[in-house]
Amino acid sequence: MNAIRVNQKATDIETLQLELLGLPRPQAAADQCIIEIASAGVNPSDVKATLGLMPHAVWPRTPGRDYAGLVVEGPSQLLGLQVWGSGGELGIRRDGTHGKYLRIDAASVRAKPESVSLLEAGAVGVPFITAYEGLRRAGMPQAGSTVLVCGGNGKVGQATIQIATARGARVFAVERTAQPYRGHSSGTVRMIDASREPIAEVVREETGGHGADIVYNTVGSPYFEQANRSMAIGATQIFISTIEKPVPFDIFAFYRGQHTYVGVDTLALDSNACARILDQLAPMFASGKLRPFPVLPDYTYSLAQAREAYRAVLQGATERVVLKP
Repeated sequence: MNAIRVNQKATDIETLQLELLGLPRPQAAADQCIIEIASAGVNPSDVKATLGLMPHAVWPRTPGRDYAGLVVEGPSQLLGLQVWGSGGELGIRRDGTHGKYLRIDAASVRAKPESVSLLEAGAVGVPFITAYEGLRRAGMPQAGSTVLVCGGNGKVGQATIQIATARGARVFAVERTAQPYRGHSSGTVRMIDASREPIAEVVREETGGHGADIVYNTVGSPYFEQANRSMAIGATQIFISTIEKPVPFDIFAFYRGQHTYVGVDTLALDSNACARILDQLAPMFASGKLRPFPVLPDYTYSLAQAREAYRAVLQGATERVVLKP
């Protein structure tokens, strides 16, 4: 077995100690499967975990949360199945997916949609699961509702836009500069250039004063004030990240607006919880309403190139980075 091994915390990507180990294939217990990994996405959280920035991380371990591959050992009904998955515990509290094989509970194993290739399926996990969980806790966008996505061209932003437009919502998306929308959508996406357009004024003016029913703020503090001013009566704002931890908070505007704030941390969602979310997403992928991120050759790395893959993510790669054992 080949697997990436992180032995201890590092101060930066250059001092990160990665080993490529040859180990025997793990054995499955009665209620487990062994997955031969075909592709494994590299997420910002994977890189942060290798640098010691994630709580509850154990050392040493194999990083990686997302995967797609083939069941090579386990219950007979699952053998030979092409599967996909993710888990908040993977690569953090136990060995993860950046290796040749993954041992995982059979209850967490899910067949990938036939419309999604194995290479693409390994890059779906964290962004789409994060997007879905936030929207679920916000009540899910409906036909005719308005969704504002701050950081619309990020991977979670794109996944949010895909889900929202597939459900018939009208979508506004914010970026720091003038950019076209880079992802798939089932409807028009109104991109807002934050460098020259006042976000709240645009959203309110173009919705007849109503505002956004759901704000998915993938960036946090830089858009906090404008996002609050964009919210309709009874709206919900979702947070998954921030730059500055403290922000000015207008309690009066909050309760008069009947607003709700939702915080999402997918590290708290284990493989079973992620599998249940993939159950909801799979039919939308199968129908073509949702599409996987393109996985380009220049962003596909072998396990021996893991440091370069992690560096690309740390430097803000615009494409999905994937390890291919």
